[in-house]
Amino acid sequence: MSITRRLHTRQTTFRQLEIFKSVAQHLSVTLAAKALHLAQPTVSTQINKLAHSLDCQLFEQVGKRLYLTDMGQEVLKSVRDLFAVMDNLETQLAKRKGLSVGHLRISVVTTAKYLIPHWLGEYCQQYPEIEPEFQIGNRADIIQRLKQNMDDLYVFSNPPRELEIEETFLTENPLVVIARKDHLLRDKPNIGWQELSSERLLMREQGSGTRYAIERFFGQQGLIMQTPITIASNEAIKESVMAGLGIAIVSRHVLNHIEPGNLIELDVVDFPIPNSWYWVLPKGKYMSSAAQAFQAHVIQALARGGEDAQITK
Repeated sequence: MSITRRLHTRQTTFRQLEIFKSVAQHLSVTLAAKALHLAQPTVSTQINKLAHSLDCQLFEQVGKRLYLTDMGQEVLKSVRDLFAVMDNLETQLAKRKGLSVGHLRISVVTTAKYLIPHWLGEYCQQYPEIEPEFQIGNRADIIQRLKQNMDDLYVFSNPPRELEIEETFLTENPLVVIARKDHLLRDKPNIGWQELSSERLLMREQGSGTRYAIERFFGQQGLIMQTPITIASNEAIKESVMAGLGIAIVSRHVLNHIEPGNLIELDVVDFPIPNSWYWVLPKGKYMSSAAQAFQAHVIQALARGGEDAQITK
């Protein structure tokens, strides 16, 4: 009997599928229960009922870790497709009602967290019945979400062009050299990179879009990069630079969203590194009405200069 027939004849509920999707996403009953605001035994019971209905094992426990079985992977793909169809129906109905209900799922690379929330807040005030979900991760994390078609919109500074995607320019994202406010070269114009060769260079981890852009730029310019110290977040990089651990190359937006004067931008030859943010979608993906409205809101905000004064420095 097909999975579809089992779903129909054994009356599997959408709630069970929603719980399964959450457990599959977190690979943890505890985290899924917390995300769904359910008791852990309730989650376990519903997963067991779904597995019984489908007559297959959905998860396996290896040591302390939970894994999807091959059948679980197939069910997850179908469940995502099913919910995508339901979301599409919901947004079509919402469109007829003037976008009064619906969901908006956005995943962005880490530096875009300084950019998107401002617009998202305005958008949610305009459409209070839209339920937003906002995910932040490094480039590798967001690529995985893109591959699994988990969201309505994605924002990248360096889109994964090895995948079948559609990209649209969003706005500029220049990368600049930052240093502690009392740095010896703070007032010097046209600093050559070789003058910074003795400095420790603090950088994001492999998989970060910023690091990808920096390494590509150094290769194109024929510049020699000192061995970087890897730090896992922009906030930690800023704190480390302020503590005098070294210099860093970051998005100018990162520098602008701190207390003025704590860090400075050095005037280095060939900087800032040109870089941009892009809207990205899997090729052929239908864009929900909520996502279309959010994109339109951002375009209007940019057109009227609606970014922060800090952002438009």
